[in-house]
Amino acid sequence: MNVRYMINMLGKLLFIEALLMLAPFLVAIIYGENNVISFGVTMGILLMIGGICFLFPPKSSTIRAREGLLIAGLAWILMSLFGALPLWLSGEIPHYLDAVFEVVSGFTTTGSSILTDVEALSRAGLFWRSFTHFIGGMGVLVFALAILPATGTQSMHLMRAEVPGPTVGKLVAKIRLTARLLYVIYVVMTLILFLLLVFGGMPVYDALVNSFATAGTGGFSVRAASIAAYQSPYAEVVITVFMLLFSINFNLYYLILIGKAGSIFKNEELRWFIAIVVSSIAAITVNVYPLYKSFGHALRDSAFQVATVLSTTGFATADYDLWPNFSRTLLVVLMFVGACSGSTGGGIKIARIAVIFKTGFNQVRKQLFPRAVVPVKFEGKLLGDQMQSGITAYMFAYIAVVIFSVLILSLDAFSLTTNFTAVAACLNNIGPGLEVVGPTGNYAAFSPLSKIVLIFDMLAGRLELFPILVLFAPMAWKKN
Repeated sequence: MNVRYMINMLGKLLFIEALLMLAPFLVAIIYGENNVISFGVTMGILLMIGGICFLFPPKSSTIRAREGLLIAGLAWILMSLFGALPLWLSGEIPHYLDAVFEVVSGFTTTGSSILTDVEALSRAGLFWRSFTHFIGGMGVLVFALAILPATGTQSMHLMRAEVPGPTVGKLVAKIRLTARLLYVIYVVMTLILFLLLVFGGMPVYDALVNSFATAGTGGFSVRAASIAAYQSPYAEVVITVFMLLFSINFNLYYLILIGKAGSIFKNEELRWFIAIVVSSIAAITVNVYPLYKSFGHALRDSAFQVATVLSTTGFATADYDLWPNFSRTLLVVLMFVGACSGSTGGGIKIARIAVIFKTGFNQVRKQLFPRAVVPVKFEGKLLGDQMQSGITAYMFAYIAVVIFSVLILSLDAFSLTTNFTAVAACLNNIGPGLEVVGPTGNYAAFSPLSKIVLIFDMLAGRLELFPILVLFAPMAWKKN
């Protein structure tokens, strides 16, 4: 195991976090807020520890998949632990565990919150809270690869450990250039969203933090009523569209840039995604229409909630916990489905769902026609045994984490619906669930143990389980 490389890389990531924290530090200065000190102290701590890590320069830059997984898991944990310090040191979130929960929810783009009064936080605190969505949306390691020199092999191991989806591909020959292209697309789309919101009359500060939360598909808002507080159908439609756009594989946007826009609709995962979005919106609109005065309002709210749940963003324009059981159940199902691979969204991912359906259908055909040879294809390619076994292993681990988490949360005095949807919302990086943790609720009432489990779920969900799970495997820490 290349321990020195791991320590050195983690030090670089802490340096990057210190630089990123300059943004809320400047916001605190602009608005004359006292937490400028807490941000300054945290940046000093990050620079000092990062400097210590540089005292262990690697003798070799060669790493394997194991080191990539460990670096990803440790990086997200360390950045969350240090990222919580400003909110805790300033006293805005009195308990450190709660501050960690809030920041983990931010970095993992979950949007679950322990805050009972969001608007009581300082502007710098709210900015940092939403900025973590933007940082975590595309990934901290992808950002590091975009700005730090690295060889192709080690870069690929790091990228595979962080980028969501069953497969990770390169847009161009070099991983570093791929990371840069991804971030350019990400930043440009966020900027367009910001300008559209400002054009629609949203205050500049609100437009900026809401753009961060939408781009990262996180869902933290600076208003207690979330997007509903603005009472702007224009803003709701714009954010609905961009939540869906950020749920699509970013590789497809690269195809548009190089003049191959016509080929994106040949992408099978995108076709599945569009079919799920359209059918879900139609079904929920019909189901909730009796609750509304107009069809247009019902359609707008239905589209927003489908987009926010499927993209795993977590914004709200309506309390869907008051909707009929059919709509509530369908939204819970969409929590597990999630967005496309290679996007900023969470969940199991459309690609895995499609492969699972195809594999299951193939098994049924084999039972009916034992001698028939029916290969399983996805995106026009035969699915190899490695891909299918990888998805099977992922689903086994996923189900095990859900069962374990729900059992631990059951120790608290909440209903099964609350506990189950809390786990589903955190593991799939969505944010709100149902009942106590619904769109108008929060996670403040859970016990410290339950919060730790949900923190684990958020990290495991964002990193596709294995980078977090391997941290608990003794064999992963052996030298050979």
